[in-house]
Amino acid sequence: MIPEEQPSGAAGYADELTHEPVMLQEVLDFLDPQPGETIVDGTLGGGGHALEICRRLGPTGRLIGIEQDADALIRARHRLQGCPVTFVHDNFRNLDNILTTLAVDGVDGFLFDLGVSSFQLETGARGFSFRADAPLDMRMDPRNPLTAAALVNRLSEEEMVRLFFTAGYGRWARRLARAVITSRQQSPINTTTEFADIFAATIPATYRSKIHPATQAFLALRIAVNEEITVLDEALTIAADHSNTDARIVVLSYHSLEDGATKWKFRDLAGRRPPPSIPFAVEPPAPAPRFRILTKKPLTPTPEEIRRNPRSRSAKLRAVERLSDDECSS
Repeated sequence: MIPEEQPSGAAGYADELTHEPVMLQEVLDFLDPQPGETIVDGTLGGGGHALEICRRLGPTGRLIGIEQDADALIRARHRLQGCPVTFVHDNFRNLDNILTTLAVDGVDGFLFDLGVSSFQLETGARGFSFRADAPLDMRMDPRNPLTAAALVNRLSEEEMVRLFFTAGYGRWARRLARAVITSRQQSPINTTTEFADIFAATIPATYRSKIHPATQAFLALRIAVNEEITVLDEALTIAADHSNTDARIVVLSYHSLEDGATKWKFRDLAGRRPPPSIPFAVEPPAPAPRFRILTKKPLTPTPEEIRRNPRSRSAKLRAVERLSDDECSS
């Protein structure tokens, strides 16, 4: 969902229209929206991809735009005036209920542009970044009762070790977990600066990379607060169940956990199984394939796009296509 550069409010709308959606041409090529079709944009954001999709759907088509961030939804409404869009303020994990409520039986294409937007990162009060001293929040949907601060102040040592280890801290994971617990015993950790400073104080400069030592922890904490990997798996399962024949599902991800989850879900939909987790274990037979994988390896932005938009550099695109009933049974 990178990038959204402008501040909230009407003053930012005009400049926002120049925003370049990540891998726009590749998204359009794989999603392949046609006049009269029904497309779901599960992560509407600022509406960059949606605007071009709407142009291809024409007046007889329908775009269902789902967005859990109320500020982003306001910006998208402004940008997509005149487009055949049904705006939904919700989390795409509720896709089944959304489509049922809208009486949509089948969908011709789904787009999920994952992650946090630049707008969210640069709005300091949202607490996604340590660049500003702000409440440690990280909720993509402010209606979510669980903030990052609440999570940091209640996780057990073992839970925190797993969180930091998964984030890539390796042998530093337990030392960091203990440092966090020691700090919160003195006073609750409530701000981005307080959390980031623990990492700067715990990991010696000689062991650091060029990025701030708290960068990976902020990412891991954001994913945990918003249950991003679980939500993605749920949404892709529902999208598959609501796909018409030849429907496409396109996912743009920005880090390895998202991309890995997408990869294995798509392999499952294509009737493939991951290798056994236990050597020589007997795995159940693979299900009949319902989709074909369109991207053997994930697509990445062109060098030209990365030069224009450096924030696109980590993007990866994967896509699948729904098989016909005859293909599924063959």
